[in-house]
Amino acid sequence: MSKPSDTAIPAAPAPAGAASLLPARLRGLLRESGIAFALLILIAVFSLLSPLFLTADNVSNIFTQIAINICLAVGMTFVVLIGGIDLSVGSLTALCAVVAGTVLKLDSLSVGAAIALAVAASVAVGAVCGLINGSVSSHWGVPSFIVTLGMLYVARGAALQWTDARSIYEFPDLFNEFGTATVAGMPALFLVSLALVGLAWVVLTRTVFGRIIYAIGNNEEAVRLAGHDIFRYKILAFTICGAAVGVAAVLYMTRLTVASPILGVGFELNAIAAVVIGGTSLAGGRGSIIGTLLGACIIGVLANGLVLVEVGDFVRQMITGVVIILAVVLDTYRLRKAASK
Repeated sequence: MSKPSDTAIPAAPAPAGAASLLPARLRGLLRESGIAFALLILIAVFSLLSPLFLTADNVSNIFTQIAINICLAVGMTFVVLIGGIDLSVGSLTALCAVVAGTVLKLDSLSVGAAIALAVAASVAVGAVCGLINGSVSSHWGVPSFIVTLGMLYVARGAALQWTDARSIYEFPDLFNEFGTATVAGMPALFLVSLALVGLAWVVLTRTVFGRIIYAIGNNEEAVRLAGHDIFRYKILAFTICGAAVGVAAVLYMTRLTVASPILGVGFELNAIAAVVIGGTSLAGGRGSIIGTLLGACIIGVLANGLVLVEVGDFVRQMITGVVIILAVVLDTYRLRKAASK
């Protein structure tokens, strides 16, 4: 018997009969339109409550603030689409940052070489840690929740040990200036995050790899029976997530001009929130990068707007939590409605 072709992709299970691809795309478009509508409502409400909200400086500030979370959420989307979760991205951001910061401080390198090597080191460290997460979870059958929870502590401890619990600063001016640079009025950090969104969108919607990622989340056994190495794809999803963390760590460093071993606390929660609010199902197999982008924008606009209307920090956390719960409840409701048809 001939070996199944690597390009044979099992069809995603339809909720009722053999649904065509067009209705599925329309459902995705409607879901993203709903998220965009919610974002527009938030913007309208905060613009009425605060005259400072729609000023050019504040809009630029929002774009800058959400850039890091967008990068983290893009990587998280790959993991959630296969039915996994990565709780280590916050601590891993700190580890990637201190490694990159150490490289930037090397006197033996020119400024350009140091920056290039620092970016490469940050992405490499993130990718390797993601590779470890994916390998342990896939080959040993350990839930990704447990594996990445362990990596959360490993990465944080490694960052603290690497720096002796001290921050690294005084980076080259060329590196620091990127954090405040703008291109056509848009923050450079935000444009980098948009470029990452575009790349991820192409991978998930225009490649065989992306189709298999969705298929694994829908029916892992069908993908395995079709002859595909599901372990390899799962490992790649976690590796991509780790590499995106490396990019986010560099952006964070350019913004704050410091690499601290204690940075990134809670970043994993913001990334997961952006993915869930963006319509990606925690069960896997459904969601989109555009939805994730909109989800990250909602998180950023909500946080910024609540500060401007002088809502206390504790209340802001409560409101954000309620929004996340409502997003999950809505996703569960959609799943039940689809299953009942």
